[in-house]
Amino acid sequence: MTDFKVHNGKPLGFGAVLTDGGVNFSVYSHDATKVSLVLFESELDQKPSAVIEFDPHNNRTGDVWHIFIEGLGEGALYLYKVDGPYIPPRGLRFNPHKYLFDPYAKAFTPGSVFRSYNNLWKHGFEGNLGGELQDLSDFPKCVVVDDDNFDWEGDRPLKRPLENTIIYETHVKGFTASESSGLPREIAGTYRGFEEKVDYLKKLGITAVEFLPLFEFDENENANTNPRTGELLVNYWGYSTIGFFAPKTSYAADKTPGGPVREFKQMVKTLHKAGIEVILDVVYNHTAEGNERGYTFEFRGLQNDVYYSLPASDKNYYMNFSGCGNSMNCNHPITASFILDSLRYWVLEMHVDGFRFDLASILTRAQNGAPLNNDFPLLTAAINDDPVLAHTKIIAEPWDCAGLYQLGGFPGGYNNRWSEWNGRFRDDMRRFLRGDEHLSTAAATRISGSSDCYNHSGRSPLASINFITAHDGFTLNDLVSYNYKHNEENGEGNRDGSDDNLSYNNGFEGECTNPKIEHARRKTIKNFLIYLFVSQGVPMMLGGDEMRRTQLGNNNAYCQDTQLSWFNWKLAEHNKDLVRFTSRLIEIRRSHNVFSRVRFFRDTYETGAIPEISWYDINAKNPDWAKMNRFLAFKLDGLEVDNDFYVATNLDQYDLTITLPTLPGNKKWYRVADTAIESPDDILDKGNEELLTEQRRYVLISGATVILMSK
Repeated sequence: MTDFKVHNGKPLGFGAVLTDGGVNFSVYSHDATKVSLVLFESELDQKPSAVIEFDPHNNRTGDVWHIFIEGLGEGALYLYKVDGPYIPPRGLRFNPHKYLFDPYAKAFTPGSVFRSYNNLWKHGFEGNLGGELQDLSDFPKCVVVDDDNFDWEGDRPLKRPLENTIIYETHVKGFTASESSGLPREIAGTYRGFEEKVDYLKKLGITAVEFLPLFEFDENENANTNPRTGELLVNYWGYSTIGFFAPKTSYAADKTPGGPVREFKQMVKTLHKAGIEVILDVVYNHTAEGNERGYTFEFRGLQNDVYYSLPASDKNYYMNFSGCGNSMNCNHPITASFILDSLRYWVLEMHVDGFRFDLASILTRAQNGAPLNNDFPLLTAAINDDPVLAHTKIIAEPWDCAGLYQLGGFPGGYNNRWSEWNGRFRDDMRRFLRGDEHLSTAAATRISGSSDCYNHSGRSPLASINFITAHDGFTLNDLVSYNYKHNEENGEGNRDGSDDNLSYNNGFEGECTNPKIEHARRKTIKNFLIYLFVSQGVPMMLGGDEMRRTQLGNNNAYCQDTQLSWFNWKLAEHNKDLVRFTSRLIEIRRSHNVFSRVRFFRDTYETGAIPEISWYDINAKNPDWAKMNRFLAFKLDGLEVDNDFYVATNLDQYDLTITLPTLPGNKKWYRVADTAIESPDDILDKGNEELLTEQRRYVLISGATVILMSK
């Protein structure tokens, strides 16, 4: 470490950039008076091996501090220390005693910010000033990464059209962490382990995995304990980012400096070879530094008043639209540029195919916190039009925790290409399939693409990401097995999580062996799956729903890095009939374009053209929507280029004999699926669809859904 030379360096690009002969370091701070680069020999170092102070005359250009260290190479470990004014009422919180991460760091060593500081407080150090860590052996260090040290073998992002996309939301660790995965312990729950299960996803028909956050975060920020076991709980979901350019180190089997980056890239390459895209759930709305009582280890110590939204009346405090203590000042030019740099890095260097933006409405707030609905926000418009991101999928969770709800009107920019998580699809379809009164009209609107949300602004059904369940809430199994949340083990007295689950336990709370109740639950699960895949829009399923993964009624398992959240792969075998049912539904959707339109159904009442979609009552007549209740039926016309499809659901307590619409010419109706029938006849394989002996009538069992296809 002593064999290096110090040079002035260059202001761009930001972070630690490896070049021939050394590393260029560059970091932004407007009000800093002193910046020091802190170097380490190994990840377990208690003390720095070198501290290099920046000369403000030679190592500063504008508000960028920069230095070039000749002789430093890949794997070098570093942090920063930054001094400046400590004036919280003005939003300035510089602290020369704090070790700071590089916001552009591309990898971290193992360790824990929160564990390190909690140990410090136990020894009597308190207050915003002071509290310098004396032992850095457990404090993560930033790692210099060689972006070119990987052979992509010609891999490129897949650019699959949205209309052909089937999204599978899952947790990269939880997917294989359990012993039931059958993987060696050293790779279970890692990027490497995920690769071993790619064939399963390919056979299921998935075209994109949407990973819960895997930007570097610290599991140890959760201070709650499990009241049953007494064990300290964690942040399992990862919605509290520390490193916006770095894949999470603990998810890698190879935890050596730079190893997680290479392992993540290998996982992406393997998924791409299987035809599966990678979408990342990203959290740019807040950081892990918390509110005014939180720790300083990154943005707060570099330029607090730029990176965070602070109230103008008293900048001691933080605007908290995220519910997590702070909100990033997303539409400040510096912060917006930082977020764009991060997104571009994941596309260019990590070959990621798209992003789902957590609490994306925060990205549309002005620097004073006001919504920018009418004037396109700087950040979302820039993401919308960025040339590097042009072929990526960009998906908004179009609300935040302060009540800004932008479903159907997320301000993304001109020619808005943002898609949105459609919470109304989730809620209306849950109510309808639960059997609530007079939900047929609402369900029909969701099935046909939610034109009430998107057509008015010239968008298409592809703006709607349809989902029944997601990580936040009940799994599909629990949706039909629990009336109430059961979050007792989260350490919050069962107060956390939503009480409005729109679920129905079918007569018994929790796991049940009663065959009648089990049959009803399986039937309803299949109903939900059918409507997820026959509705217009882009389907997203929660990983494990196809095998009846359960969280035992926990609808907020953010802190459960346990078997409760992990996949139990024995369920894939135990419920292989449901896995097959799901796979066949996906195959049907991917084989027939009538289910994945790129525009809304046209109005044919005035033109006299063949209806692209027709709705029916039980007598195959035009429905009286004011009277339609607990029944829904529609026909998608193949228009001579595809098969016609008829889908009907009976949620009445009685079986119904329904009239089927007449087909033209010599076409006949064939049964594809009926959720009242036991496996394997509940859904029939391609080419083995059953010709109906009765072409005008069909007995639709109570609580069941049928799919018919014309031939």
